[in-house]
Amino acid sequence: MKRDNMLNKKFLKLLACLVLAGSLYAQAQTKHSFSFGDQDFMLDGKPFQMISGEMHYPRVPREAWRARMKMAKAMGLNTIGTYVFWNLHEPQKGKFDFSGNNDVAEFVKIAQQEGLWVILRPSPYVCAEWEFGGYPYWLQNEKGLIVRSKEKQYLDEYRKYIIEIGKQLAPLQINHGGNILMVQIENEYGSYAADKEYLTINESLFKEAGFDGLLYTCDPANDVAKGHLPGLLPAVNGIDNPAKVKKLVNDNHGGKGPYYIAEWYPAWFDWWGTKHHTVPASKYVGPLDSVLTAGISINMYMFHGGTTRGFMNGANYKDTSPYEPQTSSYDYDAPLDEAGNATAKFMAFRNVIAKHLPPGTNLPEVPAAKPSMAIESIKLTGSGALTENLPVARKSEHPLTFEDMNQDYGYVLYRTTLENAKSGVLKISALRDYAIIMLNGKRAGILDRRLKQDSLAITIPAGTVTLDILVENMGRINFGKYLLENKKGITKQVMLGGKELLGWNMYSLPFSDVSKLKYKMTDTDAPVVKKGAFELTTIADTYLDMRKWGKGVVWINGHNLGKYWSIGAQQTLYVPAEWLKKGNNEVVVLELLKSDQNELSSLSKPILDLQQ
Repeated sequence: MKRDNMLNKKFLKLLACLVLAGSLYAQAQTKHSFSFGDQDFMLDGKPFQMISGEMHYPRVPREAWRARMKMAKAMGLNTIGTYVFWNLHEPQKGKFDFSGNNDVAEFVKIAQQEGLWVILRPSPYVCAEWEFGGYPYWLQNEKGLIVRSKEKQYLDEYRKYIIEIGKQLAPLQINHGGNILMVQIENEYGSYAADKEYLTINESLFKEAGFDGLLYTCDPANDVAKGHLPGLLPAVNGIDNPAKVKKLVNDNHGGKGPYYIAEWYPAWFDWWGTKHHTVPASKYVGPLDSVLTAGISINMYMFHGGTTRGFMNGANYKDTSPYEPQTSSYDYDAPLDEAGNATAKFMAFRNVIAKHLPPGTNLPEVPAAKPSMAIESIKLTGSGALTENLPVARKSEHPLTFEDMNQDYGYVLYRTTLENAKSGVLKISALRDYAIIMLNGKRAGILDRRLKQDSLAITIPAGTVTLDILVENMGRINFGKYLLENKKGITKQVMLGGKELLGWNMYSLPFSDVSKLKYKMTDTDAPVVKKGAFELTTIADTYLDMRKWGKGVVWINGHNLGKYWSIGAQQTLYVPAEWLKKGNNEVVVLELLKSDQNELSSLSKPILDLQQ
């Protein structure tokens, strides 16, 4: 009897799963129509107001995508917006990757299963505080190639990319039974140039890739006329005055709508060395209410920022301001915090949105906050000098850039030998971006592009001396004209006392795989790698407290959590519960400045607003 009951339970469970799967499949196959009315978007012939929030699939662990979608529904969103990131999907020329956290098609499908529409933004330029604005580094190795232009090589590579994206995502458009309502071509192009022929080429490439539904452009208010392509819907970024939004769209779209704010900013992002940006919800409640009352569709940038992990942070740079590399935390003071929990801003926006729901519609309950914990101190028992982990050298009379070495991200160690050299001023022209200078393995100084530093006086010992310069790529510029000047490393020459230094060995350190690092104990003040392990009986989110450390990167169970830097304001690294496991967990730290640290602690809450 007991066995029969067990079999019955298993059968009923299987039957329930099949029913659910059938329901989701039927939902996915339901045909819908989406079109432009004179004033409104029309979904199945009826007015439809998009209440959308931006959320980027690589900034959230794949295992947590569905949970974040449920939070979006609970706030009242009916749509999710996301960029598509070229440098993730074609990290090396001709080698495409849509696996794991890069499975953007699965991200879109999960949104559909959760009852959400999608706005897709493959651009291919995205900005997004993302490395090189989303462009793959190797484009810079194509001689003469100019991004965001009609230059033939760029268009050839762009075409190959967008065709691959189309294979993944074009079948998921609403006119093919999917949930992608609209697709954006280019991205704030009016802030960069005004070449309508270039925009027309973009449109034709998208159509060739299978994006045969509704296309649109988006630009800040002052740049809409320059960045809009006649015939497409002009979306507006950065303003929320209903009258101004409608006038801008009318002026550029034949006197009619529909009206869409493609980027409505409820806060802002952070960069290293500045305060954490926060803006109270009270500043936005009124404008959100007025926009929704006016029937205007909206996309919050960001609804959920998440984390820019690995080496994917970008940087801003203008002639009038310093180089500004962005932090790993992309919390953004968004309605959903970095870990995916509802904030006061979330609840305030939810209350506004609830007022604009169709009669009889109720919002789902807000899911409980994810549990978090502080882990007992983690001892790092393995320690090794970075110089004990060097690969085979690349040799050249003159320093090579990262791109010359076919290296995308991370670090390069430049080494040369000095024979009876005189002490003097070491000058590194056009350093990109941060350098630790070492003489015979001991740190002699630091140069930081943010501070416009390119030289320092060094005292050189007598005899034969090894000069090492460890250079970090702190993020390629993601906005403006300097997209065209984005090579990394030592991009010109190194001078000592006014004389150029020649005869370099270069060691590529991309840190794309930390499983084979060597931990030979070394007493040094130079950069080191550290390794430790810790046991868990309970799994929850946690935040590594890096306040006692200097500058570097942390990996947990092989996952790159991002960068830390004592200058702040970010002082913690978010560790998602999804990447921890019961039992043994491994941690690896690359530390550039404080090689004597041997212990990690963690907190149950982040510290994002402390500068040192």
